[in-house]
Amino acid sequence: MSEAPASLPHWRRKALRWGITVLVVGVIGYFFARALWDNWDQIQAEQLSFDGLWIVVVLVFALAVPLTGLLWARIVRVLDRDAHVTVTEAVAVQCASWLLKYIPGQVGSVVNKVVWAGRKGISRTLIVISFVYENVFLQLASIVPSVLILLISLGPEIFGDNVTLLLAPLLVLIPMAAVMYKPLFHKIVSVPARRALKQDLPQDYFLGSWRSLGFTVEFIGPRIVNAIGFVVICATVTEVTPAEWLPFGAAYALAGAIGILAFFVPSGLGVREAIIVLILSQYMPVAEAIVISLLARLLSTIGDGVIALIYAGVRRAVPKENRP
Repeated sequence: MSEAPASLPHWRRKALRWGITVLVVGVIGYFFARALWDNWDQIQAEQLSFDGLWIVVVLVFALAVPLTGLLWARIVRVLDRDAHVTVTEAVAVQCASWLLKYIPGQVGSVVNKVVWAGRKGISRTLIVISFVYENVFLQLASIVPSVLILLISLGPEIFGDNVTLLLAPLLVLIPMAAVMYKPLFHKIVSVPARRALKQDLPQDYFLGSWRSLGFTVEFIGPRIVNAIGFVVICATVTEVTPAEWLPFGAAYALAGAIGILAFFVPSGLGVREAIIVLILSQYMPVAEAIVISLLARLLSTIGDGVIALIYAGVRRAVPKENRP
């Protein structure tokens, strides 16, 4: 009988790990720097003076990511009562996955969580399911309230000439509704899982409809945090009345959701700005809407730098064997 192939020597495993790390960081750094440079260059062209509130906005944008991580960790704990995910682990893993959004397709985000689960001793399949739930809840929390707010504030006319703006996110709600119905979602996932794992997935790996609805409501929290930051940005560029707070915040949440749906684009570059300009131009000159969209991209990109600092700081508090 032939012998099983020996595992890679320690130095090769270490070199491979560092090589992959450098490659991933390099890709993220490239897209991050390009987004920062492009938007900073365009903001300078508008001769917009610095406002101290922008620092507050950067911190607010960064805060939304750890909050989302805590909600994701709660999903994991509900699906697996034996899974012990600490606050620091949840924040570190979520921050790392968020930074990996610059790799198109969210592949880096989910792989980061799956690899961490393997180190932690949590089912990788369960983590993939939790990742699906997290994204579904985020999308529902972004799309449904935003569309309702914009319909009430602007009327259906805003979507009349731009039917794809409403149609695309609403079509996405159909498969999302299936995810929230436990028997159907379990059946859909069990087919490929049975072929790959040669076993059925436990029912405990899936959330009930009421629990899913509850998480959807909770995921509105981080969206509100982002919306507040965006409204502050608008107030630094133009006069904003209290009646415009909700539609402006809804515009940013909806734009972010559609940007995520454009999975082939790193961090939804360009897609989110187009939606923001389309909606805000109903309230202000197009030129001001464009400046706000670019400024929002710039500050959110700087916020990603703050998230990287949070990750670097929190990661040290995570045991080495469980670090993302």
